[in-house]
Amino acid sequence: MMRQYLNIKAQHPNILLFYRMGDFYELFYDDAKRAAQLLDISLTARGKSGGNPIPMAGVPYHAVESYLARLVKAGESVAICEQVGDPATSKGPVERQVQRIVTPGTVTDEALLEERQDNVLAAVCSHDNYYGLATLDITSGRFLVLECQGDEALLAELQRLNPAELLYPDDFASMALIERRKGIRRRPEWEFDRDSAFDQLTKQFKTKDLSGFGVQDLTLGLGSAGCVLQYVKDTQRASLPHINGLQQDVQEHRVQLDAATRRNLEITQNMGGNHEHTLFSILDATATAMGSRLLQRYLHAPITDRHELISRQDAIAVLMAHPEHAVTDLLKQIGDIERIMARLALRSARPRDFARLRNAFNTLPELQSVLAAFDNPLLNVLRKDIGEFPELKELLNGAIVDNPPVVLRDGGVIAPGFNSELDELRALSQGATDYLDQMELRERERTGIATLKVGYNRVHGFFIEISRAQSEHAPADYIRRQTLKNTERFITPELKEHEDKVLTSQSRALALEKQLYEQLFDTLLPQLTPLINSAAALAKLDVIQGLAERAETLQLHRPQLSDDTKICYQEGRHPIVESVMDDPFIANPLTLDDTHRMLIITGPNMGGKSTYMRQTALIVLMAYIGSFVPAQHACIGKIDRIFTRIGASDDLASGRSTFMVEMTETANILHNATENSLVLMDEIGRGTSTYDGLSLAWACAHHLATKVKAYTLFATHYFELTQLPDHYDNVVNVHLDAMEHEETIRFMHSVETGAASKSYGLQVASLAGVPQSVIAAARHKLAELEASRGEPVEDASDSHRPSAPAPTQQGQTQLPLEPASSPLDNAMETINPDDLSPRQALDLIYTLKRLSQQ
Repeated sequence: MMRQYLNIKAQHPNILLFYRMGDFYELFYDDAKRAAQLLDISLTARGKSGGNPIPMAGVPYHAVESYLARLVKAGESVAICEQVGDPATSKGPVERQVQRIVTPGTVTDEALLEERQDNVLAAVCSHDNYYGLATLDITSGRFLVLECQGDEALLAELQRLNPAELLYPDDFASMALIERRKGIRRRPEWEFDRDSAFDQLTKQFKTKDLSGFGVQDLTLGLGSAGCVLQYVKDTQRASLPHINGLQQDVQEHRVQLDAATRRNLEITQNMGGNHEHTLFSILDATATAMGSRLLQRYLHAPITDRHELISRQDAIAVLMAHPEHAVTDLLKQIGDIERIMARLALRSARPRDFARLRNAFNTLPELQSVLAAFDNPLLNVLRKDIGEFPELKELLNGAIVDNPPVVLRDGGVIAPGFNSELDELRALSQGATDYLDQMELRERERTGIATLKVGYNRVHGFFIEISRAQSEHAPADYIRRQTLKNTERFITPELKEHEDKVLTSQSRALALEKQLYEQLFDTLLPQLTPLINSAAALAKLDVIQGLAERAETLQLHRPQLSDDTKICYQEGRHPIVESVMDDPFIANPLTLDDTHRMLIITGPNMGGKSTYMRQTALIVLMAYIGSFVPAQHACIGKIDRIFTRIGASDDLASGRSTFMVEMTETANILHNATENSLVLMDEIGRGTSTYDGLSLAWACAHHLATKVKAYTLFATHYFELTQLPDHYDNVVNVHLDAMEHEETIRFMHSVETGAASKSYGLQVASLAGVPQSVIAAARHKLAELEASRGEPVEDASDSHRPSAPAPTQQGQTQLPLEPASSPLDNAMETINPDDLSPRQALDLIYTLKRLSQQ
């Protein structure tokens, strides 16, 4: 047996092998040790190898799914080795083979999947800073390929897709980008070969080339797609009829969000790594898990197709106008049929999958009737794609019992009346009791023995039982089968014949039931493509209906999608913050257009600057998935990217400080933002010294305002930046208001024009519970600093602050000096301001100021 085990294990050296032995799956050697640790099961020993006990651990076969789920969640892969031979005819160990390989990216079993999250398998390869990425969701057949340039672009895509498993070639040169991900798998280089991939893909799709899919020129992407397909074939060991096409995922068709932006906007995961209080949790009013998964894809990949966005808005408006419809209730009855389609394709669907599919088919006619009442192009298209499938509905209504068992193993799945031969075999088996009662009465009359009984048990089968005292009266045709303390048991030729017939009928009935069950797959599979299209249309309808419900409940309004260069709204709100507030949310307006490209936002800590910035990004993001938005009279122009530089923390694992993380994200924005990008910059430069931070903040704002000209919200505590509007017409000051009374402060959270006068840092510190003695000492020190007019002070008014280098309209830097004429003015004439960096200019300013005061 161990020789057989080791031969099979040698074929799967890097994954756990579940080796079937009777009622258990056993693991040996290092697999046993690892499984015992991961699953918290007992580690035992069996037999010896080289004089040492062989480590062994096992799990019961009937509970294997729960153990597999835990392993898959931990990023492990498992080869399932089953007994395929007949123990009765086997000489030596029963023949065993690996029947399937369960990996994080290829699982299809319902128990192993997160219901409301996509389960994506991905592969990546690279060449000269270009990356080819292919993704496959085996539970839906969605197969995509894309190519991107640069490390930041790859990281953004991996953040968006969050693959459960990521394949990479032996020679992958950018391991630092992926090595910290769970579920990474090294694959041989030849699996990424473009020509091999082309042959694999055309064979799978049954086409001569890939021109029909528009991906034939994607060399790197096709290489990754070939690797994905090869891996799925290796693990599933079955045909994959639901994988019938490959689609190019074009980045330009999406509003692009980098990894930092997805994190900062808390789209599907909050800052704590949980899923509560996210944009997704606020907007998810879907009735099905497949609709919920589609909504997440919408949020992570907002589209730029205006026609599609407007069609979604129109459909939402129609559904809102008829709130009495029953679409949501009907969708709940249909459930998550998308993943059932994948199990159908792999012939792994269970009895309850067929029951759910039957319930869906029974609901479709009523749903079609409800949708027919709406006069809307998108809803009409969805109604057509959803269909009805009357023949399949009739088939499953007749074939499957109302409440089938979880597995087919013990029978009882096929409904009575579906197959006459099965009914006869079941009647023969189930009618055994009636036959025994009749035989008992007949034999009592024939023998005259009143205590005679006819019975059955699993060990000895059928028997006639007579007491020891009366056993001598047994007829000659009674053959003794068993002697007990007070009774004798007999068998007759008639009873033996009936026993053989009943026992064989049970096994024959189970075999026939399995055969009929397989025939259901044969009937349904030719309809797989329209069934998959129907599931996709139902998911989209679910999302549209959910967004309509959210628009009604959350008082969202339809935004206008404009070709003009602007982002404008009135009474905008932050949907996540609003959802957790007890008090009414203070709504605020925003205007960004050609005359107002950048807002310099000042105000106190806790005043609402970050909320105001984030709400703008969320309003834009919601508009670009076709949703209504938490703002009135919103007009959103063309947006290609959303960038955020909000908050930071140390990345110790990569050896990067808070300031390094901040500067890396800032560099990404300055290099990649365009005039159609929305940029949120919060507190640039706070991670370093005052001079350095102010210099960097000023230089970044200057670059965004003059070079990039993106839609920019720039929040800062450096009041020197509020002078930028004096020199650039497209820069405007706004501030978040607050009221101060004695030593207390009240935040108004309303956006007002102009710059703030103070940061109120000491008041916020007091609110946070800093001891009053510390606050008093801080006030004393603040007064000293203000009196000395030395280095910049965080809570000094902006009138006390030295001025930053002020750019002129012509782009040349003028150094603000004291107006009085002095020998220092003559010295300055020898300095060319254009030769100075912002840091050097600031150092010079402060030096000259101190000299002037002396």
